[in-house]
Amino acid sequence: MKKTAFTTLLIIFGLALFSGCVSMRAWPDYERSAESKMVGIEERIGEGLKTGALTPDQAQMFLTTLKGIRTDYTALRNQIVYQEKWNSLHDRLDVLGDEINRAFARTTQMEAPMNMERIPILQRTIDDGRISGRLPLSEEKEFQARLDSIRSDYVRMTEDGRTARYEEREDISRRLDSLARDLDRFRL
Repeated sequence: MKKTAFTTLLIIFGLALFSGCVSMRAWPDYERSAESKMVGIEERIGEGLKTGALTPDQAQMFLTTLKGIRTDYTALRNQIVYQEKWNSLHDRLDVLGDEINRAFARTTQMEAPMNMERIPILQRTIDDGRISGRLPLSEEKEFQARLDSIRSDYVRMTEDGRTARYEEREDISRRLDSLARDLDRFRL
């Protein structure tokens, strides 16, 4: 009886040890995908700085968070660890990616009305110049045509609730700036 109990206990212990060894192993796929996510996040932060969608403070905060995750990644690399550790690291990368995307969305929503707010202001300036007689008829027609073109392009870019891309917003902003400078020549 003692021998059977000992053998059963030894088998159970062996199975437990074997299952523990099976769950602890190197996870190269998790390493590669974590590396890809980190590179993607770095590129997204750089893009945000370049386009102005992220402030330098936001970018620094995200980079600091990424640095902490990268430190943990380096500790896990080429190690034999439980899968849960890699899952936790991937979850942290996903959360950071989501935070960056939310920062991009907030910036886009905040910037989008700026161009739309400038169009009626420039329209009033043209109208005031025409009414007061300070704006010659030929200039007034040219300015009105330019503003109508800008307005039309902006409406086309944002129709159906679509958010204009950064390049499109920049083009509209540049054209509005140019029109405003030209209108300033007439001191309206």
